[in-house]
Parts: sequence; C-alpha cells; structure tokens
Amino acid sequence: MADHSRRDFMRNSLLGLAALPLGAGILSKSAFAQDLPRLDPSADQAQALNYVENASDASDHPAYEEGEQCSGCMFFQADSQGCQLFPQNSVNPQGWCQSWTAKA
Repeated sequence: MADHSRRDFMRNSLLGLAALPLGAGILSKSAFAQDLPRLDPSADQAQALNYVENASDASDHPAYEEGEQCSGCMFFQADSQGCQLFPQNSVNPQGWCQSWTAKA
C-alpha cells in the first residue's frame, strides 16, 4: 500500500509541475493588465463598433441612450479599464460603443 501512495505522490507532483507554466502565464497576464494601451477611436475595430471616448459624442447614434458609458457596461473591466471587446486595449470609462450592454 505504501508503494501506491508513493506513486500517487509522484504523479500528483509531476502534474503540479506541468501546470506551473500555465499558472505563471495567467498571473503575468493579470499583472500587466494595468499597462494596456488606450484604444484609438480611429482604429478599425473601434470604428466598426462606433467607439467614442466621450459617451455624449454618441448622442446622435440610434443605439445610444442617455447615461450609457463603458463603466456601466458588462464588458468593462474596472481593474484594468479594459474591455472584453477590445482585449488588447483599455477604454475610457466615460466612453461608449454600440455593443454597450448593461451590467447584470
């Protein structure tokens, strides 16, 4: 029975070691989230979603409703000011795009 325990320990140790690079990658990605460059409103993806840095600039867009801002959107990540729709960039919390969806 002691051999069985030793085998389990070795297998679990090897699995743990194999998972270390994955965990380090996730942690380093989170650590650098604060360093995301600001989204340029003239970028192709920003243009495709009608992103503006100031929500009031979108008042003439048919999808815009008063009070909608990135900070109130379900895609906004407050800790990094990132957006799930623009994963390589941060956005202005007072901004808006046509994919705005209220937080639950």
